[in-house]
Amino acid sequence: MEIPNQISAIEKIIRQDWKKIYYAATPYLDAMRELDSIRQNYYEEPAASIVRYFLANATSWRGDTARAVKAKLKQLLDE
Repeated sequence: MEIPNQISAIEKIIRQDWKKIYYAATPYLDAMRELDSIRQNYYEEPAASIVRYFLANATSWRGDTARAVKAKLKQLLDE
């Protein structure tokens, strides 16, 4: 599965795949919807922080898509 670099596109993939989104991950997904790049800010919060908080709250999301998306988000954080 090819995962795009655009954060908002990744957010759409997550919402399509994760059927019962953990409540604590929802605000970070909402913020990710507004982001294109890991280098942007969402208001005063860096996108990198939002992605890190999302990953911390997405441990219950499992499966092939989850693994691919989480790996892509970690790759974007490392760039």
